[in-house]
Amino acid sequence: MDTLSLKEFPGWPDNFGDLLIEWRRSNICKEIRILSLFSGAGGLDIGFHDAGFKIIECNEIEKDFATTLTLNNSSEKRLHGCSVACIDINDYNPELDGVDFIIGGPPCQTFSAAGARAAGVNGTDDDRGNLFKQYVRILTKLKPKGFLFENVYRIVGAQKGKPWKQIQTAFREAGYNLYWRILDAADFGVPQFRERLIIVGLKEGSFQFPYPTHGPDSTDNRPYYSAGMAIEGVVSKVQGSKVGGRHGHLLNDIPPGLNYSFYTDRMGHPTPHFGWRSKFSDYLYKADPNTPVRTIKAQGGQYTGPFHWGNRTFTIEELKRLQTFPDNYVINGNRQKVIHQLGNSVPPQLARVLALSIAQQVFDAPLPFKLELMPDSMELKFRTRKSKLTKIYAQKAQDAIDKLNIDNSKRKKIIKSNKGYFSLTANLVLEKSNKEASWDYYLESEISNGNISIQLWDKEKKKNPQYQYTVKPRRGFQTNSGIELITMQSFSSNLHSITAIWKYLESLVKKYYHKDDLIQLFGYYQYSNNYLINIEYN
Repeated sequence: MDTLSLKEFPGWPDNFGDLLIEWRRSNICKEIRILSLFSGAGGLDIGFHDAGFKIIECNEIEKDFATTLTLNNSSEKRLHGCSVACIDINDYNPELDGVDFIIGGPPCQTFSAAGARAAGVNGTDDDRGNLFKQYVRILTKLKPKGFLFENVYRIVGAQKGKPWKQIQTAFREAGYNLYWRILDAADFGVPQFRERLIIVGLKEGSFQFPYPTHGPDSTDNRPYYSAGMAIEGVVSKVQGSKVGGRHGHLLNDIPPGLNYSFYTDRMGHPTPHFGWRSKFSDYLYKADPNTPVRTIKAQGGQYTGPFHWGNRTFTIEELKRLQTFPDNYVINGNRQKVIHQLGNSVPPQLARVLALSIAQQVFDAPLPFKLELMPDSMELKFRTRKSKLTKIYAQKAQDAIDKLNIDNSKRKKIIKSNKGYFSLTANLVLEKSNKEASWDYYLESEISNGNISIQLWDKEKKKNPQYQYTVKPRRGFQTNSGIELITMQSFSSNLHSITAIWKYLESLVKKYYHKDDLIQLFGYYQYSNNYLINIEYN
């Protein structure tokens, strides 16, 4: 990078890309023609274009994404001269001559962490997990010299490695030798920790991945490009907004770099709102200006981070910087659609470094600087660094908690009585009713000194309890919620009364103990076994 006279400053990846383009224009280089599949918003395309490749066509099924590509392919735009084929890959049959290289990565939801938590790891059992076969079909038809395939790193271990073996076999049977690594974008000048699987396939020759340009694994131990530096000086059309709703105010006390876990028993918070590992890691995640941010996700809810360390949302212009998209690159759609496109993209700065290494090794193209290549035996240490960060943030949480000075003893002094008529809807929602209207159950509750007592009757008004639940912490488990004993009696034999009484308990926990649901009280079932539940039936 020094040959380009590049100094790092806020937004320097844009400058790096511009200098590469300028260098290519002033040096006669052979045209390398590329086809882009599953192009998305064009992250890979930007990187390969800046490194001197000619993007002749992009294929993208999503109209919003395809519109973004079209907005950037006119004269003087980043992807000038590239045609956009907005068509399903299953129906795409390119008639292109002289394609030297293919780039792209199929949608990854079936292998991603978010997909796994939402519906399990379906992998190749889902149609989207088989889109690599269309990639192979087009490779077989066009016979380029090589390709770059990008996807989530979880694909390697999903379904005991079965899909990963299928993918490798398919590419090899198409005539390509494979070279692959899991890379972290932060190691290559992106202000974001983002792990991705990168496969380079070649008909002939061999390939070595480029050395990290940043972080402890880089040759000169260059510091990471931090989030704070990345967004400095950004001009935003719409300013970031404060986070509202039930949990918005919680963001204020969370130290930069931490997430909802700050408000858990495990972190030692005196008034925990959440159970350990009961939320995604980006829930209420506040970015640290001194480090790269965690992975920017394509989809999320009101409390999905990263959030700015100033307790607000990041602006679109700031998010583009964090993903290293050029400031002047136009992304189509409203805020949510833009975030969806950014979160699904390969960071252009990572793509630039990969493209340069391919240009040098596969096409013998001159570069404006020496690009160091990793030996095959080199093991990157980003996973080790992640565990160290965990310890750092745990201490950070403890330091912040020590300053809160919250007296948790008041929790046990809550004394409340409640009673009322309720209906249970077909969707199992417990709704407040009254005696004159239609109702299913009458409930009474008493909260006193850490004990919660609930009783339920239906219209039959039986005199004896039909069943009773007793819930208490296991011996030796210290609960910070202030709840020491829960007793629930039902005088109804209706099976739906079981749902009603637990729903009522959940409403009390929400109202008086500031928990979102019972998972936040009892913990996520996979990780916690701290409560005993006794059930008695008559």
